[in-house]
Amino acid sequence: MNLTLHVWRQEGPTSTGRFETYQARSVSEHASFLEMLDLVNEGLTRSGKEPIAFEHDCREGICGSCGMVINGVPHGPSARIATCQLHMRLFKDGDVIWIEPWRATAFPIIKDLVVDRSALDRIINAGGYISVRTGSAQDANAIPIRKQDADLAMDAAVCIGCGACVAACPNASAMLFTAAKVSHLGLLPQGQPERYTRVVDMIAQHDREGFGTCTNHGACQEACPKGISVDFIARLNRDLLVASWKAAEPKAARMGGHG
Repeated sequence: MNLTLHVWRQEGPTSTGRFETYQARSVSEHASFLEMLDLVNEGLTRSGKEPIAFEHDCREGICGSCGMVINGVPHGPSARIATCQLHMRLFKDGDVIWIEPWRATAFPIIKDLVVDRSALDRIINAGGYISVRTGSAQDANAIPIRKQDADLAMDAAVCIGCGACVAACPNASAMLFTAAKVSHLGLLPQGQPERYTRVVDMIAQHDREGFGTCTNHGACQEACPKGISVDFIARLNRDLLVASWKAAEPKAARMGGHG
């Protein structure tokens, strides 16, 4: 098939970006979207032009690095897949495809379709871990965990940190990402000691990074390649509310002592 591509090109973070038009010729319907871009880049390189910069690593839907907006949809028109899993059989001969990077203040463009997603790493660094001493490795069944809780924790843990939720949200919020990282630890016994400080610290970092607030549009859930539910945002909000009560308890006790 032959395609017309309108691709966002930007030399660097402070440069003015623009769309440039390329022709993708004789593309196999069996090729992946990234393989199609590889072919276009081979042609650009042979003609002495700068290839299109885009991120990729595993190309198996695991690493989350391949994010781009395709015809206005994060990761493209097929649901619950990363861009690397998108295949050209979903397009037809003569299609016009618009390709651009994630659009968010917290995701500054590095070059072309590559954005800096280190803000998500800093949210993890703020509390997305367990710091208690665990000793040597235990047998798998040493700590009883209800299957319902284990399954729910895994539903959250499948987040690959791609940032599609941010790109889809009209407020550029990373709340679905943050909720998934908070919840998969908060649902397990090992995550209980820091459960409420974790949610406060990670939300504070989320806001410092410049992500927007959640207003329950639900676009994040639809764009997520792993199908993570907005129910985890509700769970995060409950933990945040409990954390605020816990923070107020010592103050209330002190005030009561002076009554």
